Amino acid sequence: MNKPLLAALATLAVTGVGVAPAAASPASPASPAAPAARAVSFAGTVALSNCSGSVVRLPASADDDPALVMSNGHCLETGFPAAGEVVVDQPSSRTFGLLNASGTRVATLRAVKIAYATMTDTDVSLYQLGSTYAQIRGSYGISPLTLNDTRPAAGTAITVVSGYWKRTYACNVDGFAYRLKEGEWTWKDSVRYTSACQTIGGTSGSPVVDNATGKVVAVNNTGNEDGGRCTDNNPCEVAEDGTVTVREGINYAQQTYGIPACFGPGNKLDLSRGGCALPKP
Repeated sequence: MNKPLLAALATLAVTGVGVAPAAASPASPASPAAPAARAVSFAGTVALSNCSGSVVRLPASADDDPALVMSNGHCLETGFPAAGEVVVDQPSSRTFGLLNASGTRVATLRAVKIAYATMTDTDVSLYQLGSTYAQIRGSYGISPLTLNDTRPAAGTAITVVSGYWKRTYACNVDGFAYRLKEGEWTWKDSVRYTSACQTIGGTSGSPVVDNATGKVVAVNNTGNEDGGRCTDNNPCEVAEDGTVTVREGINYAQQTYGIPACFGPGNKLDLSRGGCALPKP
């Protein structure tokens, strides 16, 4: 999660792309020719300076609401939030490279603030942009991805879409980790991928798309790189009875279906709303 991977560094040496700290095990991506991967495009995804992300709307968002960009909490420009730390309504002028369906960068979007970010219970950041969804669509012909407000099921066919690398990874939801522990952080009800999603450094923050609906069900964030037990870059699964399981080479994401309940009209964050379970400051 928190250091560049050998696969990423090898690519940097060839391309000169900026350093990408991030989430997952060092392996080759899924074949771009896989049918499931072809069903999902790059439209609406973004490249951050160190991670991936996406322009997202909530089921109740309006076209004239300020747009949101979702990535990981560990992708913040200010560094990793500590365990228990929640960032709310902090100014930010961070920029994001907006991609079209083919993965071509068509615009630079700019944040006005970090609406919400944490690495406690989940690993997510949500930036508010200075542009509305309607303005982005009108200027660039690109619509946001929609966050699903229902929990995905085991077996769901998914695609992880990395705006940083302009690559996709196709697999299925293998199951869920009651608790996923990595170093000082613990995440709840994490999505575990089947082994086909061998995501690499720089894919942190990528939207995880349900192939059947086209909606976002999770945000990619980490993987067990070398079989370590509950250490940085080697998360372990902790069952409800305390049993610890290590799955070397397996990668994970954090579910996002609970996020819509925490935003009111105008995409305004309201952590006191009924049904909102995101950690509070």
